[in-house]
Amino acid sequence: MTSWRPWFHALLSRYLGTHIPPASRVVVVGEDAVAGSGEELQLPGAEIVRVPADGAADAVASSRTDHVILYGTVHRVTDIQLHLEALHRAMTSSTRLTLVFYSALWRPLLSLATRLGVRQSDSAGNWVSPEDIANLLALSGFEQVRLERKVLLPLPLPGLSWLCNRLLAPLPLINALCLVNIVVARARKPSGDAPPSVSVVVPARNEAGNLQAILDRLPAMGPQDEVIFIEGHSTDGTWQALERLVRDHQGRLPVRIARQNGYGKGDAVRTGFAMANNDILMILDADLTVPPEELPRFYRIIAEGRGEFINGSRLVYPMEANAMQFANLVANKGFALIFSFLLGQRFKDTLCGTKVIRREHYRQIAANRGHFGDFDPFGDFDLLFGAAHLGLKIIEVPIHYRQRTYGTTNIQRWRHGLLLARMVVFAARKLTFI
Repeated sequence: MTSWRPWFHALLSRYLGTHIPPASRVVVVGEDAVAGSGEELQLPGAEIVRVPADGAADAVASSRTDHVILYGTVHRVTDIQLHLEALHRAMTSSTRLTLVFYSALWRPLLSLATRLGVRQSDSAGNWVSPEDIANLLALSGFEQVRLERKVLLPLPLPGLSWLCNRLLAPLPLINALCLVNIVVARARKPSGDAPPSVSVVVPARNEAGNLQAILDRLPAMGPQDEVIFIEGHSTDGTWQALERLVRDHQGRLPVRIARQNGYGKGDAVRTGFAMANNDILMILDADLTVPPEELPRFYRIIAEGRGEFINGSRLVYPMEANAMQFANLVANKGFALIFSFLLGQRFKDTLCGTKVIRREHYRQIAANRGHFGDFDPFGDFDLLFGAAHLGLKIIEVPIHYRQRTYGTTNIQRWRHGLLLARMVVFAARKLTFI
């Protein structure tokens, strides 16, 4: 009656692997299965340290730790808040905490399984809801990043398990019946560092008429900001305008320029980020539909640690007339709903060009880019998928969306729409229906 246990642990390992990149150091606390039995959690490529609950804080503090997994621990410790507070003191702001615990709805069935000998007896005393955990995390200095509900059928029944756990379990309403709750959180800690500087990357294709205005309107943010223009095969003299801009520029901001070798905004962004010198990386579209004057609000949120990936939202305030066509508006709202579901964090606008991330987090995304593939010509989803994969705290900042006053849009509605649909399917397979 024990053949289901390796299968169950392998299932949970696959779920946890969606937000724990290879080469991570992972401390697993209070694991149900005995290490070495073949039933414990396995995370390929990760360095795993397995410790009991009373040794967790010391194990985390002893060396660099990327992830801490509390595997059923909240059911057994006498005081969950004290346990979390001890971990918080040992963790850094970049460490992720993952809590794996059972739904109280399944308590009668789990008790029956124990009596029948299908499940090992345990000393579970705490049956907490996801809402209880969110509150305990907040009391202990943590912030919840995402909640997932997994495992609708905890038995290895050919075909039926695949249908229930991969296709049905992620669906709204149905997922409330799942056995396992997985909560990802981050430790909120004051930075104490000096104000960081910003590298503003501006992809520019056929935007010659906007370049000087960008420099004139960019406000001060960090102490040593820089602007990096990446030109992308323009036909309106954008590169020549950039050369004149650098030659004649006498403003406070250092300006650097480069021409991308590849195609698409995503390639331009990656080129600019590779050139950047500063701690905070910021994307500003050269069409000036997002006012440069609003960038400091992005800066404050990431510099103060209130978020780790800051995404602009054009769909809160009224837009200027003709700023966005009706079909594009509908598509933007539809994709935002879909990606909110797939990525486990709320989005109102996934396609706003203004996005902000710390360089250390971008490097982690770039190092794990192979997990999602490299087919995003926009760059938005490369960053969004990567941020979700790392468990970064994503925050949206409403902006006032303006009408373009120079040139025409580089968006090709139908071709790019099909690419977005392809990305939806890809994200569903990689992050949700797994």
